[in-house]
Amino acid sequence: MVTGLKAGDLLQIDRTASVQFLTPFRIRLIKVLTDRITYDGWVWLEAYQLDDRDEAVARRELFVRKEGLRLLVEPPPQRRPAAPRRRANQAAHRRRQPDTSRKPSSTPGQPT
Repeated sequence: MVTGLKAGDLLQIDRTASVQFLTPFRIRLIKVLTDRITYDGWVWLEAYQLDDRDEAVARRELFVRKEGLRLLVEPPPQRRPAAPRRRANQAAHRRRQPDTSRKPSSTPGQPT
């Protein structure tokens, strides 16, 4: 049995939660609807039904047995690899250096 349901929990809903759910599916809990009268051991949930990629496909209100809910453990979010840090001298080295190989152009009226 799941205790302490909170927003964001990922839950498995199947026949053990209620006989109406023949095909198992996953939900992301929005909130427990505590203002509704229920039978002992039952609860109203507001949740997003998820697809295979954990994308929300429907917003639902579900009447389920607490004992039949199964909390799914999520893998930790994958971190993007950090970009390599440049040292100050590397950044300065990549700055464009002035081209000193050319002679300055002469302006009219001035000797070269």
